[in-house]
Amino acid sequence: MAGLLANFRNTLIVSVILALVMIGAYSQGPQGTDVAFWQAVFRWLHTFFGILWIGLLYYFNFVQIRKMPEIPAELKPAVSKYIAPEALFWFRWAALFTVLMGLIVAYLRGVDYAHEALTLGLFNGYSATDTGYTLLGLAMWLAIVMFINVWVFIWPNQKIALGIVEGDADAKAKAGRTAMLFSRTNLLLSIPMLTGMTMTQTLFG
Repeated sequence: MAGLLANFRNTLIVSVILALVMIGAYSQGPQGTDVAFWQAVFRWLHTFFGILWIGLLYYFNFVQIRKMPEIPAELKPAVSKYIAPEALFWFRWAALFTVLMGLIVAYLRGVDYAHEALTLGLFNGYSATDTGYTLLGLAMWLAIVMFINVWVFIWPNQKIALGIVEGDADAKAKAGRTAMLFSRTNLLLSIPMLTGMTMTQTLFG
């Protein structure tokens, strides 16, 4: 067992296999593999990638960005050359797949459902019963803005700041600050986004 847990790849593979066994068990329920089943599968994927994405966002903001100034200069390359690039790999791809899986879940619930959410309840004319669409749609658009920030601002600037792309000291400092500000923007947006995602599912279904 210790040998398995000491290897990241093997641990992840076994975890996914166990999850697939559980998904197979759910497919044997009375609903079979109807649309609701596939909604559940993609909601699982949406949740997994979302936890990975937001977890890394919180790691960067709660830990790395705050503590980097306290790290001795000779130790900083360990973070900038090894830890940060690896974390950013999982971070940016998790962002992409979180948004993609979320949109699939929305459309599996029906084209009208997805369009109502994406238009904040305005798709078929607004009424008092569209509050759930408004709040969910707001959360969806916050997530989409966060995703755009990752790919258009954070990752390109981090490549310069970390030396993956060539740049002089001034360019690296400017890029690092830009990446930090957009990361902080995503931190700011993340909590209301999570509020809309979780409370809407509980209160409106």
